[in-house]
Amino acid sequence: MTKPPAAKRHLPTSPFKPPVVPAPKHFAVGDQVTHDIYGLGRVIGIEDGIAALVNFGSVEQRILSPYAKMTKL
Repeated sequence: MTKPPAAKRHLPTSPFKPPVVPAPKHFAVGDQVTHDIYGLGRVIGIEDGIAALVNFGSVEQRILSPYAKMTKL
């Protein structure tokens, strides 16, 4: 079993730019979203920084932050 690679530190004296960190995704109630597993849905509730409650038609799912598999349409 192997360990995942450790995140590299950026030294302030380095001539190279620090790696770009993607901004956290923010969703609002009423946003239409797509999920890699559940498909199309609509946000019906938000727990700030923790989770989003999404209605996918036949099922409601609580999607935890950082919303890796969910994108806003």
